[in-house]
Amino acid sequence: GEYFYIDSKELNEKRTINVYFPQGYSKDSANTYPVVYVLDGSAHEDFIHIAGLAQFLNMYQLMPNSIVVGISNIDRKRDYTFPTTIEQDKKDFPTTGGSAKFIAFLETELQPAIQNSYKINESKTIIGQSLGGLLATEILLKKPNLFNNYIIISPSLWWDNESLLSQAPSLIKNLGKDNIEVFVSVGSEGKIMEGDASKLVKTLRQSGIRSLGVHFLPLPKENHATILHKSIY
Repeated sequence: GEYFYIDSKELNEKRTINVYFPQGYSKDSANTYPVVYVLDGSAHEDFIHIAGLAQFLNMYQLMPNSIVVGISNIDRKRDYTFPTTIEQDKKDFPTTGGSAKFIAFLETELQPAIQNSYKINESKTIIGQSLGGLLATEILLKKPNLFNNYIIISPSLWWDNESLLSQAPSLIKNLGKDNIEVFVSVGSEGKIMEGDASKLVKTLRQSGIRSLGVHFLPLPKENHATILHKSIY
């Protein structure tokens, strides 16, 4: 693989992007590849773990050979959260509330950079856990066509007194006719996180949108620290 930098105008900072190539990848080949975008995608975070799972599954032909793109963090609390109305959260997490700019970065800067640099097709997957799961859910509800597949692990939907969940029934109308697959997983992580994940799945399933596939995998033997690998696998 390789890494490169984006001088982001949306975020007003330089961001590091890590890229894993499947075996046999060549820019000169006629083949094109799905892209898996990993939030928390720094080399010391989830990137190597997810790239390893992709490599293993590719080796046994259990998933299409795919390019994995890891988005390195600078301030994940800022990038993965929308503004909160909860005063205590503002005090505890003073940099939060920047998800709109980060989503614009994904749409107008990162995805075009990947499109222009690599041999990719129309398949785009996003993976997010915890606050990353909150962001992936926000994108699903507000900008659903940015990705075809959403892997949402232990989403922090408690943020801002569950306001995103409350808005979900109306926001879900943003989904069009394009096929979208959503995978949600949660472990034994407390009643709030477990209940919120279930509510999200219920809301999506009750939408009646035929082009929306919803998959729910509770993993009660796992916790917030152990669930990632099994869920993604």
